[in-house]
Amino acid sequence: MNIDKKLTKRKKKISKKLKKRNWTQQPHPMFKASNIHYEFDGRHQGISYGGIGLIHLLAQKTGLFKEIDKNLELLKRHLPYHESDHVANMAYNIMAGGTCLEDIELLRKNPAWLDALGAQIIPDPTTAGDFLRRFEEQDVLDFMSAKNNIRKKIWEKQPTSFKKMAIVNVDGTISETYGQCKQGMDISYNGKWGYAPLIISLAGTREVLYVVNRSGNAPSHLDSAKWLDKTLDLVSDSFEKVYIRGDTDFSLTSNFDKWDKRCRFVFGMDARNNLVKLAGQIPESEWDLLQKEPRKIKTQPRKKPENVKAQVVERRKFKNLKTECEHVAEFEYRPGKCKKPYRMIVLRKTIKVLKGQYQLFDDVRYFFYITNDDKKSVEQLIQFYRNRADHENDIEQLKNGVSALNNPSDSLISNWAYMAIASLSWDLKAWYGLLLPYRALGRSIVRMEFKKFIHTFIQIPCLIIKSGRKITYRLVGYNDQVKHIFKMFHRMKDFAFP
Repeated sequence: MNIDKKLTKRKKKISKKLKKRNWTQQPHPMFKASNIHYEFDGRHQGISYGGIGLIHLLAQKTGLFKEIDKNLELLKRHLPYHESDHVANMAYNIMAGGTCLEDIELLRKNPAWLDALGAQIIPDPTTAGDFLRRFEEQDVLDFMSAKNNIRKKIWEKQPTSFKKMAIVNVDGTISETYGQCKQGMDISYNGKWGYAPLIISLAGTREVLYVVNRSGNAPSHLDSAKWLDKTLDLVSDSFEKVYIRGDTDFSLTSNFDKWDKRCRFVFGMDARNNLVKLAGQIPESEWDLLQKEPRKIKTQPRKKPENVKAQVVERRKFKNLKTECEHVAEFEYRPGKCKKPYRMIVLRKTIKVLKGQYQLFDDVRYFFYITNDDKKSVEQLIQFYRNRADHENDIEQLKNGVSALNNPSDSLISNWAYMAIASLSWDLKAWYGLLLPYRALGRSIVRMEFKKFIHTFIQIPCLIIKSGRKITYRLVGYNDQVKHIFKMFHRMKDFAFP
């Protein structure tokens, strides 16, 4: 029986179990298994991460390991590991659900895991930590360069529509640590100790183009211009049009004229007195009401639940701010460090200040956005800027999904190296989606949370069978996406870059 027939049979079986029916009153709970026994199979070996073989094949076929070994020279002799072995060891640990280096110990003592990857032995957690401490700043740059070389080749394999526009998001975050002896750590603006990494990602694929570790008291914009220049060098050859967007911290006016020649940008601007004064001089006739697009409901509209939080705020007479309306206007503005004027978008927000059921007064606040895009409408630019909030989801996934910002080592550079290596797991998920034959599912994978990807495409129980030079992953688990795993496998088996 071929694979398609087996999958169809399994799907019919589970569909029959889940079919809706009119149940009668049940005398016992549904979870009624009682006569449970455990046995140990001394002949067959299995792992619960059946999708890891396809991830390994993807990394091999794209040339990732060769590129890492070519660019990264940290080991004078390979006794027995290469640089790519250490990188794969940490990345695969995360793919298997690990959240720290210590989780590697469980994998290295599992003979089926070793056989699944064709490894006689893999580095233990202590050796992995020693490898991280070998990095210097240039080594981290070389590693990210190796990733980006492969990334560009994968972009070239995408359809023409993919290459029309790249949207680059930039933001800083706080990577908190409870350690006391980590070199480079400092206290941040919100009182948390740790580091302040800069994250630059591609909005369309959510790939981390650059992650830069910095001391905890570093402002968000520190050295960001240099890294945005590197990002433009990376994406300009692959995409027809490039946009950069960031909050007020990244409106580095001394770079606007330079960036104007290479890309389109939209940055927030601080509401300084001079800008507020200029906004106040705009005639009322030039302000337009900002209309919000109605939310599209894909199913049937449902009754809204009671807002308990709003009721508590009103009952306890807390001060509450409610947006009454928003108006927009624009004018030309030349920052002091620029040689040419740019388009300044003004959002005037009218806010009702409430206390309990009483309205105290109306407050007016101004928000400013500067751009060199003269084609999009004001409404389109504001919505484009607000979509930047999705970058916060990328950062959240790096923190809590991939655990890339856990700071397992003892110095700023070694923790930077771990951030770059761990974020490779997130990139592999994106590349998996970009190369999947079924593009609709591929786009879904690109947007998918890391945890869901692991549960759907990696954590599938399988037997590992070695025969001669062949390693067979015999899947025994099932979900609706298993058929696409086989399709991806057949594509990667013969995959090669031109």
